[in-house]
Amino acid sequence: MIETPAARPETTFGTVIPAMVTPFAQDGSLDLDAAQKLANHLVDEGADGLVITGTTGETSTLLDEENIAMFEAVVEAVGGRAKVIAGTGMNDTGHSMHLSQLAAKTGVDGLLLVTPYYNKPNQAGIRAHFETIASATDLPVMLYDIPGRSVMPINPDTLIALAEHPNIVGLKDAKGDFQSTTLVAAQTDLEIYSGEDSLTMPLMTLGAVGVVSVTAHVATRLYRQLVDAMNAGDLATARELHFRLDPYQRAVMTHIQGAVSSKLILNWQGLLPSPEVRLPLVQATEDEQTIIRADLAEAGLTF
Repeated sequence: MIETPAARPETTFGTVIPAMVTPFAQDGSLDLDAAQKLANHLVDEGADGLVITGTTGETSTLLDEENIAMFEAVVEAVGGRAKVIAGTGMNDTGHSMHLSQLAAKTGVDGLLLVTPYYNKPNQAGIRAHFETIASATDLPVMLYDIPGRSVMPINPDTLIALAEHPNIVGLKDAKGDFQSTTLVAAQTDLEIYSGEDSLTMPLMTLGAVGVVSVTAHVATRLYRQLVDAMNAGDLATARELHFRLDPYQRAVMTHIQGAVSSKLILNWQGLLPSPEVRLPLVQATEDEQTIIRADLAEAGLTF
């Protein structure tokens, strides 16, 4: 039995942060009751932060009022027990700024801002985009660098410059470029979070404080133990947990889109009434479900 070390650093956003799904009823409407129950479950399992309506929360299919309803519901459910981080980033700077201002009124603890996608701005545009939104509220901001979705990376020089903004204090790093992250970690005080579940341990070796994770929906306690072990300097325990997490990560992240797989598994576990997703996402096929079940069986979960 792995013991959880007690060492936990003081951070702005938490250290184990599930990127929470947005529950929908079978008719496609928001299920706020399910959202509150899931938020409480994740916090009970060891999460100390939650990202609401990020990519895994299907934010691109939500109306502004649905985003706000999710922020309010989760703040009501777990506010004070965990940090609630509102995903308000989009490729329209003005719209993102407006949604961030609305989010600030709901009592959220911070904002997650993704690199503007599709527009393909240059680095000057990316910097101006983030600085404009970060200046629109007093909330702390976590930038989200994920060129696999946004096409454009946030270059290290841009991140170093953005770190001078008083409200920009964190980085969700899903770039997969260890050299770039090393440079940013060495030259800024940004709180860095692994944005790729499988890279949590490697990124924490250079100073990342935790993870924003999709797989943490179904393995929250293991991520809690991994992050705590790394923060305590217990590399042997962390390595064991890193290997134990691998089949979970494969099940959630390597076969189908993470929101689809997470909702499916949460539904199998009885933690989500419906695995409903909104188009353009669709449900997993029988073959995909079989592969996911095989990975989970390797991890010790059978359905």
